[in-house]
Amino acid sequence: MTTPAVSTVVHARAPGKINVFLKVGALLDDGYHDVAIAYQAVSLYEDVRATAADDFSVRVGGTVELSRVPTDGSNIAIKAARLLARATGYRGGVRLHIDKHVPVTGGMGGGSADAAATLLACDTLWGTQLPREQMLALAGQLGSDVPFALTGGTAIGTGRGDQLSPALAKGQFHWVLALAEFGLSTPAVYNELDMHRDRHAQDIFPATTTPSVDANVLQALRAGDPLMLAETLYNDLQAPALHLQPSLSAVLELGENNGALAGIVSGSGPTVAFLVADHDGALELQTALEAAELTVVRASGPVHGARILSA
Repeated sequence: MTTPAVSTVVHARAPGKINVFLKVGALLDDGYHDVAIAYQAVSLYEDVRATAADDFSVRVGGTVELSRVPTDGSNIAIKAARLLARATGYRGGVRLHIDKHVPVTGGMGGGSADAAATLLACDTLWGTQLPREQMLALAGQLGSDVPFALTGGTAIGTGRGDQLSPALAKGQFHWVLALAEFGLSTPAVYNELDMHRDRHAQDIFPATTTPSVDANVLQALRAGDPLMLAETLYNDLQAPALHLQPSLSAVLELGENNGALAGIVSGSGPTVAFLVADHDGALELQTALEAAELTVVRASGPVHGARILSA
């Protein structure tokens, strides 16, 4: 039994994210890795508007490069809507319009935010009233970052990244993001990491099967101290991303030479996230990077997870 929303259009919004810490475990027999991630949701958002329809369709627009975004059934938002319909027995469809502001294939979870916002929008539009725990379970089926896009804030992700526990974070952290004109395939970056570990097996410690987040990261987040956090930023996927796209090394060097406290490849890349001390520092670094003809946006975090803006 469902109760349709009053409005014919439901507007939901979900944030992108930065992994301030990402440790990748050893390759498992099933071809995957367990991870330990410190997630921070940041103020770049995906907006999803859902309208009742007989079938499922999606259109995309926004301020980022969109050529790599599918508009057929392979779009993760369509997958999210269909999954919710199957889970709740809903027999109709939905027409989705996504306004994208998170870099596409940029390592910031834009697709995951689309999926999270779609789950919320369709649940409201269709009146399916799915309990929160079931919503998170569906989110986990769609992708390892989708549950965090629902919850937002600051959290630790383990397992495949979808087993979440909230983390205390004080104040706001300011980021300057250098966007790339190209994307990086997450599977390709993980594959490069595995090959790197194989090549250097005699020189590096073997990866643990069940990684954990460094306690110093949690302390820095609790303290709201950007200087402390800058010392603890870490990403196991950074080296393979730089190997696949060496030009990112120059971007990291440029930012760190122009006032960034630290820079890190976001997730599997290619977006480079620079942590700065404050808002003024963000403006100064943005100016310097734009003078080098880079595409740059500013963001802060943590911010709320997916929510309904209007219905």
